[in-house]
Amino acid sequence: MKIFSVLYEWTLKWAEHKFASRILALLSFAESVFFPIPPDVLLAPMVLAKREKAWYYAGLTTIASVVGGIVGYFLGAYLFEPLIAPAIDSMGYTERFDVAVGWFNEWGVWVVFIAGFSPIPYKLFTVSAGFLNMLFVPFLIASAVGRGTRFFLVAGLIRWGGEPFEKKLKQWVDILGWAFVVLIIIAYFTLKH
Repeated sequence: MKIFSVLYEWTLKWAEHKFASRILALLSFAESVFFPIPPDVLLAPMVLAKREKAWYYAGLTTIASVVGGIVGYFLGAYLFEPLIAPAIDSMGYTERFDVAVGWFNEWGVWVVFIAGFSPIPYKLFTVSAGFLNMLFVPFLIASAVGRGTRFFLVAGLIRWGGEPFEKKLKQWVDILGWAFVVLIIIAYFTLKH
């Protein structure tokens, strides 16, 4: 099934749209608060389409994501009971949220950095940081470093890889896409129990 090839081509077309930067910023912001799709899915093709803007796109993604993280932090701090707890419950994230809280108790600020850098849902940790009254400045620094490292690494690798990387990606995009889906399913069942 070549669904990821079709999505890849569609995303490449969007990456060249005149509002692509705004859409990337909006996606980055939303992903840090509530949206399930990571900004990398638009950042990568945008860098492929315009490699000379790689650092601009990475910076834009980082800033928008951190601003979204700040909103998530304050939602967790001030609106957890009336707004966030029901949303977490309705999305089936209660167990994941409990895991995030446990990780905060064990690792502190490092968990924000790890969530910012890795494919772990960053939004759970922005809300958790606010809910647990984590100090704001360490949260902000860990978010900026984690998110920035991730997005500049993605942009840098794609910029560096250039056209040969794009050809390989087109060749392997469906296999990589399905492998990622399998990893998400495995992670879900692993974290669920």
